[in-house]
Amino acid sequence: MTTSRASGSRAGDGLLRHRDFRLLLAGAAASQAGTQVALVALPLVAVVGLHASAFEVGLLTAAETAAFLLIGLPAGAWVDRVRRLPLLIRTDVVRAVAMGSVPLAAACHALTMAQLYVVAFVTGVATVFFDVAHQSYLPRVLPGPRLVAGNGALETARSAAQVAGPGLGGGIVQLLGPPVAVLANAAGYLASALFLRGIRVREPEPEVTPGVSLSAQVKEGLAFVLRHPVLRVIALSTGVANFFSAMLVAVQTVFLTRDLGLPPGVLGLILSASAVGGLTGALCAGTVARRLGQARIIWLAPLVTGPFALLWPLSGQGPAAGWFALGSGAVFFGAVVYNVAQVSFRQLLCPDALLGRMNATLRFMVWGTMPLGALAGGSIAGAAGPRAAVWVCAVGFLLVPIPLLLSPCASCGTCRPPEKRTERRRTELDPGRLPRQLMRPERPADPPADVGQPAGGPELVGRSL
Repeated sequence: MTTSRASGSRAGDGLLRHRDFRLLLAGAAASQAGTQVALVALPLVAVVGLHASAFEVGLLTAAETAAFLLIGLPAGAWVDRVRRLPLLIRTDVVRAVAMGSVPLAAACHALTMAQLYVVAFVTGVATVFFDVAHQSYLPRVLPGPRLVAGNGALETARSAAQVAGPGLGGGIVQLLGPPVAVLANAAGYLASALFLRGIRVREPEPEVTPGVSLSAQVKEGLAFVLRHPVLRVIALSTGVANFFSAMLVAVQTVFLTRDLGLPPGVLGLILSASAVGGLTGALCAGTVARRLGQARIIWLAPLVTGPFALLWPLSGQGPAAGWFALGSGAVFFGAVVYNVAQVSFRQLLCPDALLGRMNATLRFMVWGTMPLGALAGGSIAGAAGPRAAVWVCAVGFLLVPIPLLLSPCASCGTCRPPEKRTERRRTELDPGRLPRQLMRPERPADPPADVGQPAGGPELVGRSL
């Protein structure tokens, strides 16, 4: 059984020839497919089955994302103290059991909004640990030069699920009812756990420094992000984007079904069509990064695609509902390209010993805004109507690139990893000085042939950045 980084792969091998990455990718695809079905099904359980108000649907979204605000920081420090693969498997099982309770309760005519809130919160807690561990585990499976390609392949899997999942979910809801569609989500989590069990790459037991408390490790991760002039700006811009993204997710089901009069099947197709933009972004993220520079597209992607969000509130009934799909497609395209660039940048610059805390800190800062956005969306929709809330979302997306344009990213073309150092030495680097080592305005050398082009197709964090 392998215990070291999987750096022995030949540079010319395609990613899909890498057995452990193939299993990691299959698990991500299974999990995301179920999640995207539930993206349609769970709100429709509330709207159609329980006749929930716009505020109650917003509260459901807030419950799902509240865990990132409540336990995001200590989760990262805890992840750095345990092996990540077993944690990934356990959290998949917890999510499967939680989601599986929904159709069971519906079959017994005992389903309530209170249970949906509990299921959403428990799933959110498990997702906090899963996402932090997943992003921290990828560098264990793939060497640094292939992280962009690996993240791109994961983004492709998620984007493909975003295309197929909502349409499938809407069809299942219309034919069999919302609770049955939630079963697909539970099945996806179970399939993901089975795929992950087959991975052979294992981490050694993390070394815990004697006398160092969990709170001290949390502070270390927080300081690393806040002292880094690029990471803290990425956190700010992504937090703004996720605030308004959660606002949209909280009200889009009510907006599309009640304001635009769309049945569940058509709603699913609209969301699937809009996800085509995300899939396109995943497929070309590597090429865009090579041609424009990885650092440059971190700010350029939201600047160019953000204004398309204005099409959301301009959509109407009948064929005019297509404007919603077009606007989402363009915004998703930019979000995916942005994600591949900034996640790969974070993984390259951070020492392995700090990866869990760094990712958790970023997740706390950028996903912690989501329950607030969901509550704001539900409140605005309840007071002024769903369309008013969608207008606020659209205008909010215009603010996303502003912090990035005022950061060092605006004058840099690419992100370069620091010279190879020992893990101990890299941990001691001053994060406030890292951008000068990592980001150079000059044209970079051509990347390896497989970067951004994994075998079986070119170039993945969900609905959110």
